[in-house]
Amino acid sequence: MTALAPAASWTQRPLLGFDTETTGTDVGRDRIVTVALVHSVAPGRLGETVATWLIDPEMEIPEGAQKVHGISTEHARMHGMKSAEALDEVATMLADALALDVPIVAFNGSFDLAILENELRRLGLPTLTDRVGHVIAPVIDPLVVDRGVDRYRKGKRTLTDLLAHYGIQQDGRLHTADVDVSATLDVLRAIVAAHPQVGVSSLEDLHQQQISWHRSWAENFNEFLRKKGRAPDVNLDWPL
Repeated sequence: MTALAPAASWTQRPLLGFDTETTGTDVGRDRIVTVALVHSVAPGRLGETVATWLIDPEMEIPEGAQKVHGISTEHARMHGMKSAEALDEVATMLADALALDVPIVAFNGSFDLAILENELRRLGLPTLTDRVGHVIAPVIDPLVVDRGVDRYRKGKRTLTDLLAHYGIQQDGRLHTADVDVSATLDVLRAIVAAHPQVGVSSLEDLHQQQISWHRSWAENFNEFLRKKGRAPDVNLDWPL
């Protein structure tokens, strides 16, 4: 009997990077201004296909948010798509990928997924959870993975910090959704190279491991907030 070849690692299969830029950081109140999906079919930037959406959030984009992503209220109103049309397209593409077991890769992805789900509900559209018919999985969040595999490293862990930590040269403007997604995919590849156990895990096992890693980090961070006299406000659940 001929032995079956082992299944290829998820690192050799397609990935779908996902990022949003928004009017703010309140997932229940703020709205999405841009979305980028980057479909990666091979290691490195040469295997990437980028889709982007500019959206009219139908509310003022605060000055602070404009300074982050560079999109003004006037520009979004003049050139942006209607939220319902754009986000229905985005959610459909995400659901189609998950149906093929293509993981969503998003840095601090809990934020992006939560605001997308809330926007879809607000617009009366099926949520991503509705579309896939189960919890949103598989998801890979390089921030969660980095915290898990290098728990005690000191310092911040923004996307910029992780690019520096893993020695990745950045050639675009961060806080532009498509640039952030490509950088996130670069960080994920660097994590896999530095911590090979991540790459040999199955997608199911890696997803479950991230749930555990996030909970552990969130519990510790909430305890830190308590000691500082602040209300613990970090959600223990991941990705939603």
